Amino acid sequence: MNVPKHIGVIMDGNGRWANKRGLPRTMGHRAGTEATHAIVEACGELGVEYLTIYVFSAENWGRPRKEVQFLMELLVEMIHKEIRELDEKNVRLHTIGETSKLPPRTHQELVRGIEKTSTNTGLNLILALSYGGRNEIVNAAKSFARDALENPSLIDSLDEEGFKKHLFTAPYPDPELIIRTGGDNRISNFLLWQSAYAEFYITDVLWPDFRKEHLVKAFEDFNSRERRFGKVKTTK
Repeated sequence: MNVPKHIGVIMDGNGRWANKRGLPRTMGHRAGTEATHAIVEACGELGVEYLTIYVFSAENWGRPRKEVQFLMELLVEMIHKEIRELDEKNVRLHTIGETSKLPPRTHQELVRGIEKTSTNTGLNLILALSYGGRNEIVNAAKSFARDALENPSLIDSLDEEGFKKHLFTAPYPDPELIIRTGGDNRISNFLLWQSAYAEFYITDVLWPDFRKEHLVKAFEDFNSRERRFGKVKTTK
């Protein structure tokens, strides 16, 4: 089976999972951490090199204050709990997004986890936190504009590769496959630039129920597709 080098995951369905069971939404988020643990482990076993998961979007700051606070505390708890195992399994932790907006304790725990795993050479786990695709592109344009003020010749020489250097994801390859759980058919402002030629896989499985067998099914579907990148199939 051909395993994608880089996959992105839009983890959706925590709230619905909880509602179906008559539980508060916070319990759905907590159950979602178990799925995250399982999929990180599965990606390492299957040979995925990069896994980007949409943990907290820029728009999520607009959720009820108590829910946001719970999510930030849950993130601290998860990193503190999982970082030793991630390190033991050679997983390297990264983040993309405006992480400076995170609460100080959350940011500190995140930095600690990144530093702890900085020399690891296995799966690259990229957490999209306080992240929005449109905002990323705007920030990249501002970054390029600042460089161009100092060196106007950059304007005429700018190409896609040059612009990409200003994105949060500059160090990483574009995702080949993006998985969305929960059944909704939208991208939700996730990796807008990077997903130009990604394959999309939508499943009705809610994130807390998503496990290795569902990931393998997504990979099998990915392998059944012909990726032409805007070209036509070559015939003999």
